Amino acid sequence: MGETKHQGPIKATKTPQPKHWVSPVPFGLGKVKPQHFRDTMKIAWDNRDNLGYATRIVTQGVCDGCALGVSGLYDQTLKGPHMCTTRLNVLRLNTMPALKEEIVHADIDELRKYSSTELRKLGRIPYPLIRRKGERKFSRLTWDEAMDIIAKKMKQLDPKQYGFYLTSRGITNESYYVAAKVARFLGTNNIDNASRICHSPSKTALKRSIGVGASTANYQDWFGTDVLLFWGSVASNASPVSTKYMLEAKKRGAKIIVVNPYKEPALDKYWIPSNMESALFGTKLADDFYQVNIGGDIAFMHGIMKHWFEMEEKEYGSAINHEFVQQHVNGYDELKETVMQQSWEEIVKSSGVSRERIAELAVLLANSKNAVFAWALGLTMHSFATDNISQVANLALLRGYLGRKYNGLMPFRGHSSVQGSGEMGADPFVLPGSGFDPENAERMERIWGFELPKWQGDIVGVTLENIMLPEDHERKIKLYYLSGGNFLETMPDPDFIEKALAELDIRVHQDIIFNTSTLVDAKEAVIVLPAKTRYEQDGGGTSTSTERMVYFSPEIEGNKNLIEEARSEWKIYIDLAKRVKPDTAHLVDFQSGQEIRDEIAIANRDYDGIQHLKKQGDVFQWGGAWLCEGGICPTPDGKGNLISVEIPDLNKKDGQFIVTSRRGKQFNSMVYKEVDPFNKAERYDVLMNAQDGKRLSVADGEGIVVYNGFGVFQGRAKFVDIALGNIEVHFPEGNFLLPRGRYEKYAGIPDYNITATVEKADRYNARKDVQYQEKHIEDLEVNAPM
Repeated sequence: MGETKHQGPIKATKTPQPKHWVSPVPFGLGKVKPQHFRDTMKIAWDNRDNLGYATRIVTQGVCDGCALGVSGLYDQTLKGPHMCTTRLNVLRLNTMPALKEEIVHADIDELRKYSSTELRKLGRIPYPLIRRKGERKFSRLTWDEAMDIIAKKMKQLDPKQYGFYLTSRGITNESYYVAAKVARFLGTNNIDNASRICHSPSKTALKRSIGVGASTANYQDWFGTDVLLFWGSVASNASPVSTKYMLEAKKRGAKIIVVNPYKEPALDKYWIPSNMESALFGTKLADDFYQVNIGGDIAFMHGIMKHWFEMEEKEYGSAINHEFVQQHVNGYDELKETVMQQSWEEIVKSSGVSRERIAELAVLLANSKNAVFAWALGLTMHSFATDNISQVANLALLRGYLGRKYNGLMPFRGHSSVQGSGEMGADPFVLPGSGFDPENAERMERIWGFELPKWQGDIVGVTLENIMLPEDHERKIKLYYLSGGNFLETMPDPDFIEKALAELDIRVHQDIIFNTSTLVDAKEAVIVLPAKTRYEQDGGGTSTSTERMVYFSPEIEGNKNLIEEARSEWKIYIDLAKRVKPDTAHLVDFQSGQEIRDEIAIANRDYDGIQHLKKQGDVFQWGGAWLCEGGICPTPDGKGNLISVEIPDLNKKDGQFIVTSRRGKQFNSMVYKEVDPFNKAERYDVLMNAQDGKRLSVADGEGIVVYNGFGVFQGRAKFVDIALGNIEVHFPEGNFLLPRGRYEKYAGIPDYNITATVEKADRYNARKDVQYQEKHIEDLEVNAPM
């Protein structure tokens, strides 16, 4: 896709620049800031029973936390060692001992008293387990017994009646690939992954806009760009090492702009522990914040484009890169017509940002030769997410911010190797290397040697709903095979999810630890299989970073707390295939990780090079330094497509709020601190504007209730700098407010944003009691004898 190769890590600017300091007072004394050094010492203490192995993971393995792609202590961006608390927080999952037998085999109601955080700390799954219908405890199984039960059930079912799901929990490309191949070998296209509930719209939008669903740029493109713009992303929280890149970008002249409803403290002021200057004096990361309404991003971007078109009416070429557009872009006239038809009143109302402020950013971009646009869940977790991201691509295409140094589109992923999940085919809409189109399906049939099921598989949300279909329905899911994940704490409407999980005949949890969903009943059996971590995977494994770097992580020896019966995930899938279809299972058999990588290089032609990754430090970047290099896109005509959409209507009634979810100190749903170190918010705090609180006669810290037709959330008001009419609750605690069945129409991600009403807790409860009493009396009057 691109001819230019990545140059490898470069030296950071050493000269201190006090203009970026938060304060001359060292170590942020008196400021609200994370205690990085104290937390690091605590993590070292937690791993003291296996400190040597923990050290080898950190110095030899590829990070299993975020998707920056730190290998050992180094990456391909900046020279020097890199470390962050996100990586250290998940370290214990790899070093801790097995669960004690008295815990493993405790009464199920005793286990259910633990939260997922508490379960995680108890230890790893020691051996295969089963809990049959009516049984109060898990029982031990042999691997043969466990796999035979699963295989027997699969043989009884139509392949449309079972499904696979793979989380982003340290799973390697090799495991994604084998799972995708085995699922199709068994006859099902019901296979999905964690990208569905985070960045699936990024891939969908970029594919239709520029023909490829991955970041077109590198982190090094931040160093020299004029503007680095983050949309709906708290990169410093999800991927703390990225703050080193931001500091380097600022030192080289970049302006960092953040578009987000909440002025996130972690993007305002940050103390980078591995940079002496920043550790002492802090870094002012963002140069400006544009506090857009939740769901108002499309209107905001249309405002930028509208101002550009108005600039063009006064002076041709003052805002649009016409040379780039004419050579490399389709749909200009249609987009201009759509945008110019929208009134400034409509744009300002939807976005929540004044016309003057929108014009400021529009002029800044119009005067900037280079820009990198990065985004995360603030854009992707909407019912119109694909349209959100298409508008980001529109801005880049209109200005020519594509296919060259210091420019690009970057979906900022938060989990290691989730980028590789779809690229390996673990997705109902794709196969390795491309979509599920007839041409690619025929190509994969030749490579794999067996016929593929041609029916359309379902996304994870639909498969969960399909569990509740009538017994004789051909798509009623009766067996679910889960590699990690906790749907109770990641999907909307947790009450429904719990009922659905309990309705399954058999549920398989292939995992490292127990979580709350592991403990839900099933109609026939719950089977738990102990998986190896990526650092224990036989022969090592690979992961793909946000910038398309494919890193090799070696098998690391010396685990004092080795789980003897744990198995590599890709080996478990092959074992399953051999038991379900023994006569033809040789078609999916692999003897080593190297054999898998050899086949990946053939199956996904972008990954030609993965077969050469064999030892620590081996890495290559698929697609070259820049996708769409020179403006040439991998679309049928080689051009990018401007996508015209309308401003969405959120159906917000007067007095209602738009609610979105946010992450605190956590890794996906795994919470590591009950209090956010950046703003001191607790898990049940509701982040809201003080003016909204005054309107509701709510005081800071007072109990409030957030409710709608789907659920009720009780918490406390916490006043922060957030756009009026918007509130944020923590994920997953706030998921009870979200309805099931609302999916983005292109990518299928659930909608994690909703309208809701906010009231003082005492008023809500009093009104609730009165309403109940009135209803109760009315019922008595209706049924009273005459």
